[in-house]
Amino acid sequence: MTTPDADGLLAEQLLRLTRRLHRVQKRYLEPIGITPAQSRLLRTVAFYDSPPRMADLAERLEVVPRAVTSLVDGLETSGCVRRAPDPTNRRVIRIELTDTGRGVLRALRDARRSAAEDILAPLTADQRDVLGVLLSALVGGPVDGVPERRC
Repeated sequence: MTTPDADGLLAEQLLRLTRRLHRVQKRYLEPIGITPAQSRLLRTVAFYDSPPRMADLAERLEVVPRAVTSLVDGLETSGCVRRAPDPTNRRVIRIELTDTGRGVLRALRDARRSAAEDILAPLTADQRDVLGVLLSALVGGPVDGVPERRC
C-alpha cells in the first residue's frame, strides 16, 4: 500500500517523464518539419478507412474544430493532406492523406521509435515489458485512442 506522499512522488515522476518524452520527441520531429500536434492529427487521419470530416477529427482528438482547421491548414501547406468535397454532400469537406503524408507518417514512426529508444535505454527488455503492461493499465488502450497503422 502506498502513502499519499508516495503517490504524489509517483505523479511528479510521471509528469517529469511526460515532459522529457515531449522534449525528446519534439527534437526528433523537427527534421521532419512537423509539430507534435500535426503528427497526432496526421496519425488520426490515417486511422480512418475513408477520409474523415473535420468534425470527426475534432471529436476523436477531443479539441475544438478551430484547432483542427489550423492543423489541417499547416499540413495542407506542406502537402501532407488535402481537403476534398464529400461525394454525397458538397457542403461537407473531407481530409485526405496524400502520398507525401504517407511518407511523413513513415518518417514519424521512425522518429517516434528513436525517441522511445532514447527514453527507454536504461531499461532491460523485461522492464520494458512490465512498463508496457503498467502503462496500458493506466491509459486503458492505444495511445491517443489511435492505434498506429502501417503505411
